[in-house]
Amino acid sequence: MLDLRWEEVRCFFDPDLMGGLPDVHVPGVSVADWQSLFGLIRSCGWRMECYEGARAIDLPPLQAVFNRSAEDELLNIWVRPIPELLAIFRPWAGGGETIDFDVDLSELQGQGRLDVFCEFLTAIGRHLAKPVLMSAESDWQHPVLGFDPEFDRVVLMAEPWAVPQ
Repeated sequence: MLDLRWEEVRCFFDPDLMGGLPDVHVPGVSVADWQSLFGLIRSCGWRMECYEGARAIDLPPLQAVFNRSAEDELLNIWVRPIPELLAIFRPWAGGGETIDFDVDLSELQGQGRLDVFCEFLTAIGRHLAKPVLMSAESDWQHPVLGFDPEFDRVVLMAEPWAVPQ
């Protein structure tokens, strides 16, 4: 059974309504959860690249990532569960309380891509046994959908609205 049907949720994937890069986050995590996430990425065979600013680098040990100063270049970790879908993870210096990442809504159009996205969120949520929440760009306090560990699937967290034709 599909987690979500495109016809019902396409409003949440409209860049004009949600911003081009909606926020996805996993709350209540530790550095160990980040380490576990990277283990999942490797075990699933998802492509992963790390960038410091615009420069490609090897992923540093996570302790070094979270011990960086706020003035250091931001690390961006690009993960591709499929070649056509990019998730950009951002481990914040001094942080580690949430796993934050963005996805590009232009890459998430149609039922097929929605299914891949739901599988991606589900894999992360199951592996960490935590919710994985998506909200409009810069509005992380109001998730619209996400993986719910209690239901073991991606669910709606807001009522869809009509998309203007």
